[in-house]
Amino acid sequence: MRKWGILAATLGLALAACGGDTTTGGSAAGSRLDLVKDRGQLICGVDGGIPGFSFVDETGAFSGLDVDVCKAVAAAVLGDAEAVEYRRLDSTERFTALAGGEVDMLSRNTTWTISRDTSVGLEFAPTTFYDGQGMLVRANSGIETLEDFQGRAVCVETGTTTELNLTDQMRQLGVDFEPVVFQDADAAYAAYDEGRCEGMTSDKSQLIARRSTLPNPDEHVLLDVTMSKEPLGPVTVNNDSAWFDVVKWVTFGLMQAEEFGITSANIGDFEASDNPDIARFLGQEGTLGTDMGLPNDFMVQVITQVGNYGEVFDRNLGADSQFNLERGQNALWTDGGLLYSPPFR
Repeated sequence: MRKWGILAATLGLALAACGGDTTTGGSAAGSRLDLVKDRGQLICGVDGGIPGFSFVDETGAFSGLDVDVCKAVAAAVLGDAEAVEYRRLDSTERFTALAGGEVDMLSRNTTWTISRDTSVGLEFAPTTFYDGQGMLVRANSGIETLEDFQGRAVCVETGTTTELNLTDQMRQLGVDFEPVVFQDADAAYAAYDEGRCEGMTSDKSQLIARRSTLPNPDEHVLLDVTMSKEPLGPVTVNNDSAWFDVVKWVTFGLMQAEEFGITSANIGDFEASDNPDIARFLGQEGTLGTDMGLPNDFMVQVITQVGNYGEVFDRNLGADSQFNLERGQNALWTDGGLLYSPPFR
């Protein structure tokens, strides 16, 4: 808890350094929405090292679910999904970078918690991936439960809810383990691969993605344990409702498009739709977009250039990816999942 207190104080100083006006999200001139429009480019904070979420390849190209959320916001605001500059941020610098105005938003495997939402001063847009914390071990280690870590070492990224959850779980179980902490995920996974710790803990999706990058992925397994709830999604700084509304409703729009059955391939079929809900959603009626300071057809740009949530999931994590993850709780509410958009009305 002391760590969060220090972080909150640091962010407060960072906000003060931006002109002392916390109502503008780091921009003394107005909302960050205006700043992004004037700049003609969105600056999005990502991890950059997690395949399936945000990963930069040898050509410098970024891909992943988190990256596609950045692209969706850029398409909505600027009409160009490629008008994004990505900033790689480790877990200890991401919030300060956001509060200080270095980035316009985070789309970086960040867990929504009450302390981050209140004392740290962040705003969490809708969850784009429901996850849980797991543990990766070597298949031949003999480790089958968390209790087996008595006297053993666990690698973990510092400044994360993962680190705090691990401590809580082990204390509750009475397991005396050795935490080996690292400032960034690359160093933590490298240490695990070198055998400096018997276990690596993080969100399960990240462990699955990172396992694929180890020299012999089949030699590593996830324990059948879930240590926490990890709702992950985009983040903006507090007290800039105009900008937060844009990020929030673009994210909801990805889900709503899937619920309507509108994809990047068939969106032309919905031109001049006689369904009033779809007509409003696509900006053919009403002023839902312009009321937010966006073009009224902002969701047409998003769907055409990025796709709906189902398309984003499938190509990065699901059936069209190397991970082939089931949708599970990340399915739409109509399919038994947790994804749900309020009405576009």
